[in-house]
Amino acid sequence: MAEQFNIGIIGGSGLYQMEALKDIQEISVDTPFGRPSDHLITGTLSGQRVVFIPRHGRGHVLNPSEVPYRANIYALKLMGVKYVVSVSAVGSLQEAFAPGHVAIPDQLVDFTKGQRDATFFEKGVVAHVGVADPISPELRGLLAEAVVEAGGTVHRDGKLITIEGPRFSTRGESNLYRQWGLDIIGMTACPEAFLAREAEMAYAIMAHVTDYDVWREGEEAVSAASVFETFHHNLKLAQEALVKLMPKIARLQSAEAHHALRGARATAPNRIPDDWHDHLAPLLKNLLN
Repeated sequence: MAEQFNIGIIGGSGLYQMEALKDIQEISVDTPFGRPSDHLITGTLSGQRVVFIPRHGRGHVLNPSEVPYRANIYALKLMGVKYVVSVSAVGSLQEAFAPGHVAIPDQLVDFTKGQRDATFFEKGVVAHVGVADPISPELRGLLAEAVVEAGGTVHRDGKLITIEGPRFSTRGESNLYRQWGLDIIGMTACPEAFLAREAEMAYAIMAHVTDYDVWREGEEAVSAASVFETFHHNLKLAQEALVKLMPKIARLQSAEAHHALRGARATAPNRIPDDWHDHLAPLLKNLLN
């Protein structure tokens, strides 16, 4: 790609439909891992060149396990992205995380079932990337500030569990997650966050709380209709927070995630297949050094 974009945003298909986004173009990208969820949407937001990916495709045609997470992250890397902001809807597992609030989680628990391609390292190449702190602290702090400036009620940390979906939890499962001390629940953060780390991109989540899942006595159980309705009400907040965030990211010089591959390679250099060099070197060149 000739032009380089510093910031990538992954979220709902309507997220980029905002008046503040200028110079909009669509770009079709192919990757060694297939096509991304949809065409990439590029534009200028608060003076910054950005790339949007509708995570579930326009019209919401991909369920959480069908999202081509590797293709999406690879496409953003090819565009030059260094900072990735995920915008998603989540359920609350704790009373304090009320519907309408925004959580900026600092920790993830992956409770998916192995249906998703969760790493770039396969077929002859092994690397072990550290994800003790999977969310970029540099980006997370700025994102929380932006949400506050946009008028949102924000939780500056939280533990997010990712379930397989597309079904919602049973009451037994929901109460189990509460016993584990988890705060919010969603279906898309994993493996997206881990792939972004493998691609040496800083990653943070603007998680919009839409419901109390199914654990809360006297509360109507979560439904797709209620999730979409609450998230729609928060859409303008999400858009305004992104507007506020752009100049903050522009002032960032670097992030810890940009060096995530140092010392991660386990495979001897002379055993790395030639075709792996060909299709992954543009993405993960630091691993090959």
